[in-house]
Amino acid sequence: MRVHAPTILARSRVDHVGSLLRPEPLKAAFRNRAEGRTAPGELRAAQDAAIRAVIAAQEARGLPAVTDGEFRRLNWQVSFSEVEGWDLWGGSWRNFLQYPGNRAPGERPLRKGEDAVVSFRTPATARLRLVQSFPLDEFRFARSVASGPVKITLMGPDRVRQMCDLERSRAVYPDAEAFLADVVAIQKQMVSELVAAGCEYLQIDEPSYTGYVDPPTLERMRAAGEDPLRSLERAVAADNAVIAGLKGRAVFGLHVCRGNRASMWHREGEYDRIAETLFGHLEYDRLLLEYDTERAGSFAPLRFVRKDAIAVLGLITTKTGRVETVDELSRRIDEASRHLPLENLALSPQCGFASGIAGNLLTEEAQWRKLDVMLETARRVWGTG
Repeated sequence: MRVHAPTILARSRVDHVGSLLRPEPLKAAFRNRAEGRTAPGELRAAQDAAIRAVIAAQEARGLPAVTDGEFRRLNWQVSFSEVEGWDLWGGSWRNFLQYPGNRAPGERPLRKGEDAVVSFRTPATARLRLVQSFPLDEFRFARSVASGPVKITLMGPDRVRQMCDLERSRAVYPDAEAFLADVVAIQKQMVSELVAAGCEYLQIDEPSYTGYVDPPTLERMRAAGEDPLRSLERAVAADNAVIAGLKGRAVFGLHVCRGNRASMWHREGEYDRIAETLFGHLEYDRLLLEYDTERAGSFAPLRFVRKDAIAVLGLITTKTGRVETVDELSRRIDEASRHLPLENLALSPQCGFASGIAGNLLTEEAQWRKLDVMLETARRVWGTG
């Protein structure tokens, strides 16, 4: 029997960001479909089989919420793909596969400070309208397979705004505010439909936030005449609007990302300059924060986290196959508890294991070992997962 999600999930001591390494047969099925060698039904069957297996693997470990590993997606951004007026990938699987995040690891080095979204901005060709909710389809199948709560991930509205070529969209949207308003309306519709369908846990992915502390990104914003502080405040308001009126009906998490393509990263900068605005005003139950390297800075900004929220510490890296130890993770959690009470902390990997279909540079075995260590650490620190 299912238990109401907020009762068991909002204060869970473990989490993972959503994406998991795709098994090789699934990668092959995607490529065969992209190259026109198979029918859509064959890809769907391969996805179904892989999702059943990955959910079973998570449930066998006792994870409080499971995901489908994002196994129906070529890339995490697909959550906002079935939208009229927004031809994100040029209408072509082949075009999508040319996006750097979907190439095999090592094919294209990522330079420090580079953000691929700059080169792949898309104009709006008409007023945005949701045609079909891709995440809703994902959820319905995952829920039919899972015995417990299912988490679904969606790209955040500020990231969508950053991906829009506003100059080439003037005929449709006069400014960023008008575009963002329609994005928020669509994402509010998607979230509302997921909650109505029984989705227990929804996570918004917002890599845009680290742009407000990353020097190269800030330089680009200012050169374009953008006020970073105003944009940050607008982004927080947009994320809050997506879940307005829905709190308590599901658990809502928000992941702050620094880049996760083929074990690479593209942003640095400490949370300090944005923590009060971000951690203090986001109305989410769980904030999933990357803390796996010194690029994130100290735990001091955690003091701004709302007292009714959980800061999920992304201490476990998805970038390499080195498996962290219970001792080192426990020590870092202890350090964080000096700034935010232990009851307001949880543990997770710092990002997904495969934001794009190619995945990061580690094995599936290492991935699962990392999640096992996470669970073991939670039992030691909190006595539960």
